Amino acid sequence: MAGGDDLLTQAAVPRTQPIPRNTSTCVHSGAQIFVKGKTGAFCFAALTRARDRISLGINRENEMSRLMKELKFFARQGGGSHKTCHDRIRIAGRLGGLLLSLNIQVKSLKSLKAKHVEQYVDTRLSQGIAKRTVQNEMSALRNIFRMAGREKLETSPRLSNQALGLSGTSRAGTKQAIPDTTFQVVYQKALERDAGFAVTLKLARLLGLRSQEVVQCSASLKSWRKQLEQPEPKLHVVFGTKGGRPRQTRVLDVAAVKEAVEQAMAIAEQRGGRLFDKPDLKQAMNYWRTHTTKIGLTGRYSPHSLRYAWAQDALNFYQKNGFSRQESRALVSMDLGHGDGRGRYVERVYSRST
Repeated sequence: MAGGDDLLTQAAVPRTQPIPRNTSTCVHSGAQIFVKGKTGAFCFAALTRARDRISLGINRENEMSRLMKELKFFARQGGGSHKTCHDRIRIAGRLGGLLLSLNIQVKSLKSLKAKHVEQYVDTRLSQGIAKRTVQNEMSALRNIFRMAGREKLETSPRLSNQALGLSGTSRAGTKQAIPDTTFQVVYQKALERDAGFAVTLKLARLLGLRSQEVVQCSASLKSWRKQLEQPEPKLHVVFGTKGGRPRQTRVLDVAAVKEAVEQAMAIAEQRGGRLFDKPDLKQAMNYWRTHTTKIGLTGRYSPHSLRYAWAQDALNFYQKNGFSRQESRALVSMDLGHGDGRGRYVERVYSRST
C-alpha cells in the first residue's frame, strides 16, 4: 500500500463504555471499534469527545425524564375532576419542557427552585399568555408542590402572584354575552358551511351548553324530544359535562328548542347518529373549535359567549316568573352546572352588559 500523509490508517480502539444504538456505529459487547484517521491517538480522542457528548446528553435527558415523571405523578394526586387533573398534568409537562429547552438541569422535584418557576412565568408572559391564565397555571403548580411535600416552595414569597407580576386581574374574564344580531350573522355563516354545525350553535344558544356538551348532544336528542313534551320542561344534559356531572337546564323557549331538536335529529339520521361528519369525538371537537373561529366566534364573543347570553335570558325568565333576585341567580347557577352556591358569581360574570 502506498505511503504518505494522505494514507489512512486503521486503529483498534477498545470499547470501554456502551455506545447508544441510535448512532451510526453499531457494535456489540466486547467488540472493537475501528476508526479511520491520520493517527490512532487523534481518532481515539475525537471518539472519546463524541462519546462523552452523547453520554452527557443521555444523562441529561434521563434526569429531565425523572423530573417530568415526578411532576406528572404528583399532578395526578392533587384531586379534582378528570379535566382538572388533565390540565394540571399538561401544565407540569410544559414546565418540564421549558427547563429542558433552556438547558436547565434539574434532577428531581426536590431540586426545583423558585428561580426555575420564575423563569417559567416570565417565559409564559413573554409569549403573550394572559395574566389570568398564568395565575391558573401557578395555582396548578402550587398544588403539585404541596402534594410533593414542597410546602416551602409552594408558599415562597417569591412565587406569590404579586411578586410574579400576576396581581391585579379579575375572575370576570374578557367574555361578554353575544348580542342577538351578532349571533344571527355567525349562524348564517355556519349554515353556509355545514347544517350540523349550524344546529349545534343554535342548541348552544338556546340551552346554554358548553362546547363539549353541544358536540356530544346527538346522543341525547331522543330523550330531549320526550322531555320537551312535559310542562315547564327541563332537559337532562348528560354527555360532555364538566367533571362528568349530569345536570338539568331550563327550557326558556319551548317552541324554538323543539324546532332545533327536530332539525338536529333529521341531520343525525342522515349521518349515522352524528351531527358532525367525523369519526370520533376528538376530530369533532377540532372541527368545532376551528370553524367557530372561522365564522367569527373569537375574542370576547367566543363560543362561551352563547352561554353568557343564555344566562342573561334565564335570569330575566326566573324573575319574571316570580322568583327573587337571589333565587333567580341560584337557579341559573344550577342550570349552568355550577351549583346553587355560585349565584353571585354567575350574576357578576355571565350577566355583564354587552
